Amino acid sequence: MTALACDDDVCQLEIVGPVDAPVIVVLGGISASRHVTTWWNDFTGPGKTIDTDRYRVASIDYRSAYADGKPLSTLDHAQELCHALDAENIETVHAIVGASYGGMIALAFGSIASERVGRLIVFGAAHESSPVATAHRILQRRVVEIGLRAGAGIDSLIVARGLAMTTYSTADELATRFDIADAGERREEIESFLTLAGYRFASQCTPERFLALSHSLDSHCIDPRDILAPVTLIGVREDILVPVQQVERLAQLLGPACTLEIISSRCGHDAFLGDIPAIAPIVARALASESRSES
Repeated sequence: MTALACDDDVCQLEIVGPVDAPVIVVLGGISASRHVTTWWNDFTGPGKTIDTDRYRVASIDYRSAYADGKPLSTLDHAQELCHALDAENIETVHAIVGASYGGMIALAFGSIASERVGRLIVFGAAHESSPVATAHRILQRRVVEIGLRAGAGIDSLIVARGLAMTTYSTADELATRFDIADAGERREEIESFLTLAGYRFASQCTPERFLALSHSLDSHCIDPRDILAPVTLIGVREDILVPVQQVERLAQLLGPACTLEIISSRCGHDAFLGDIPAIAPIVARALASESRSES
């Protein structure tokens, strides 16, 4: 394993796998880190779908959230990824696998550096934020902004993350998770779940950084015509944040070079984390597909 040591203000990149193997960049949501085999350990590692015995797997932190006082965009983070790859003398990568915010960055990378990637595999992301996703995030940001003004930034971030958690899954999944007969006990379990998720997120993200990343999600907008690399799009019918109609529209805009895969999962937006059996075969097929460039 090699890691690019960087200051907090620049892109963090970590690479795991054989030195001479093809490179796959893996990018997760705003709570993910460059330690891919930690946060996506059911999917990435020796002998797994993204096999670290077969590929060099690289990822970044979204540590730098501001530049000149403005939130960085997905295009900015894609450019940071380019610089991080340059620092490791990696000219091209076999594929970029991006989920949620990472999927947005993957698409942004394809729009500015298609010649550097053999294939994009994108889950839970489109060319722009959907109105329903933006609406949810506006309210989450308002909670954090009110908290910061009141001197309770961390507490407000915990609440905002709890709100976000209710959009990542589905009503069916939550009903199954909290199938408890006693109403009082059920409420306590739900509250504990949301609070713990909020504490975990707040332990690795400041309120200010959350606001910047949230703004970046909402401002994401790329022209699909700029993406020249082959793309595999994975949509989920139950995804609240990235409606399947939006994914289908992106596939149309990308044209013949796009492979569209629609699945059904009660995990909703978080199917890339909670429904590995549904997405693993799709990603495996995409990685095995002929790509235009190799490391």
